[in-house]
Amino acid sequence: MDILEFGREILKSQPFSQLLGAELIAFEPGRAELRVALADTLKQQHGFAHGGVLAYLADNAMTYAGGSVLGNVLTQEIKVNYVRPAMGEALVARAEVLSHGKRQAVCRCDVYAVTEEGEKLCAAAQGTILAVE
Repeated sequence: MDILEFGREILKSQPFSQLLGAELIAFEPGRAELRVALADTLKQQHGFAHGGVLAYLADNAMTYAGGSVLGNVLTQEIKVNYVRPAMGEALVARAEVLSHGKRQAVCRCDVYAVTEEGEKLCAAAQGTILAVE
């Protein structure tokens, strides 16, 4: 089984990810990309994607990226900056490992809204991913 298929199997075992309809579209050492179709049920009262959906995407994409270099992991901390309301047909999160040791990885992630005009940056995040026994 290759790393992308392995990652997709992990995603299938996450009930919350399944609830949101998340898809792992890229996964390689130090990098991960997740996508969620922007259904009406994921929007807030003004019609934008709920901030929790953007935070979920950043968090999960960073744990995939960190896990690709550390193994079994959990998020230790995360910071999300929302830079624009997210509207469109889907959201895509692209995460990468900036630095890692044996037990921790510092990762960053950009979350984009996918629109007819292209991708627009909606959130930028950074987090620390921790290896667990």
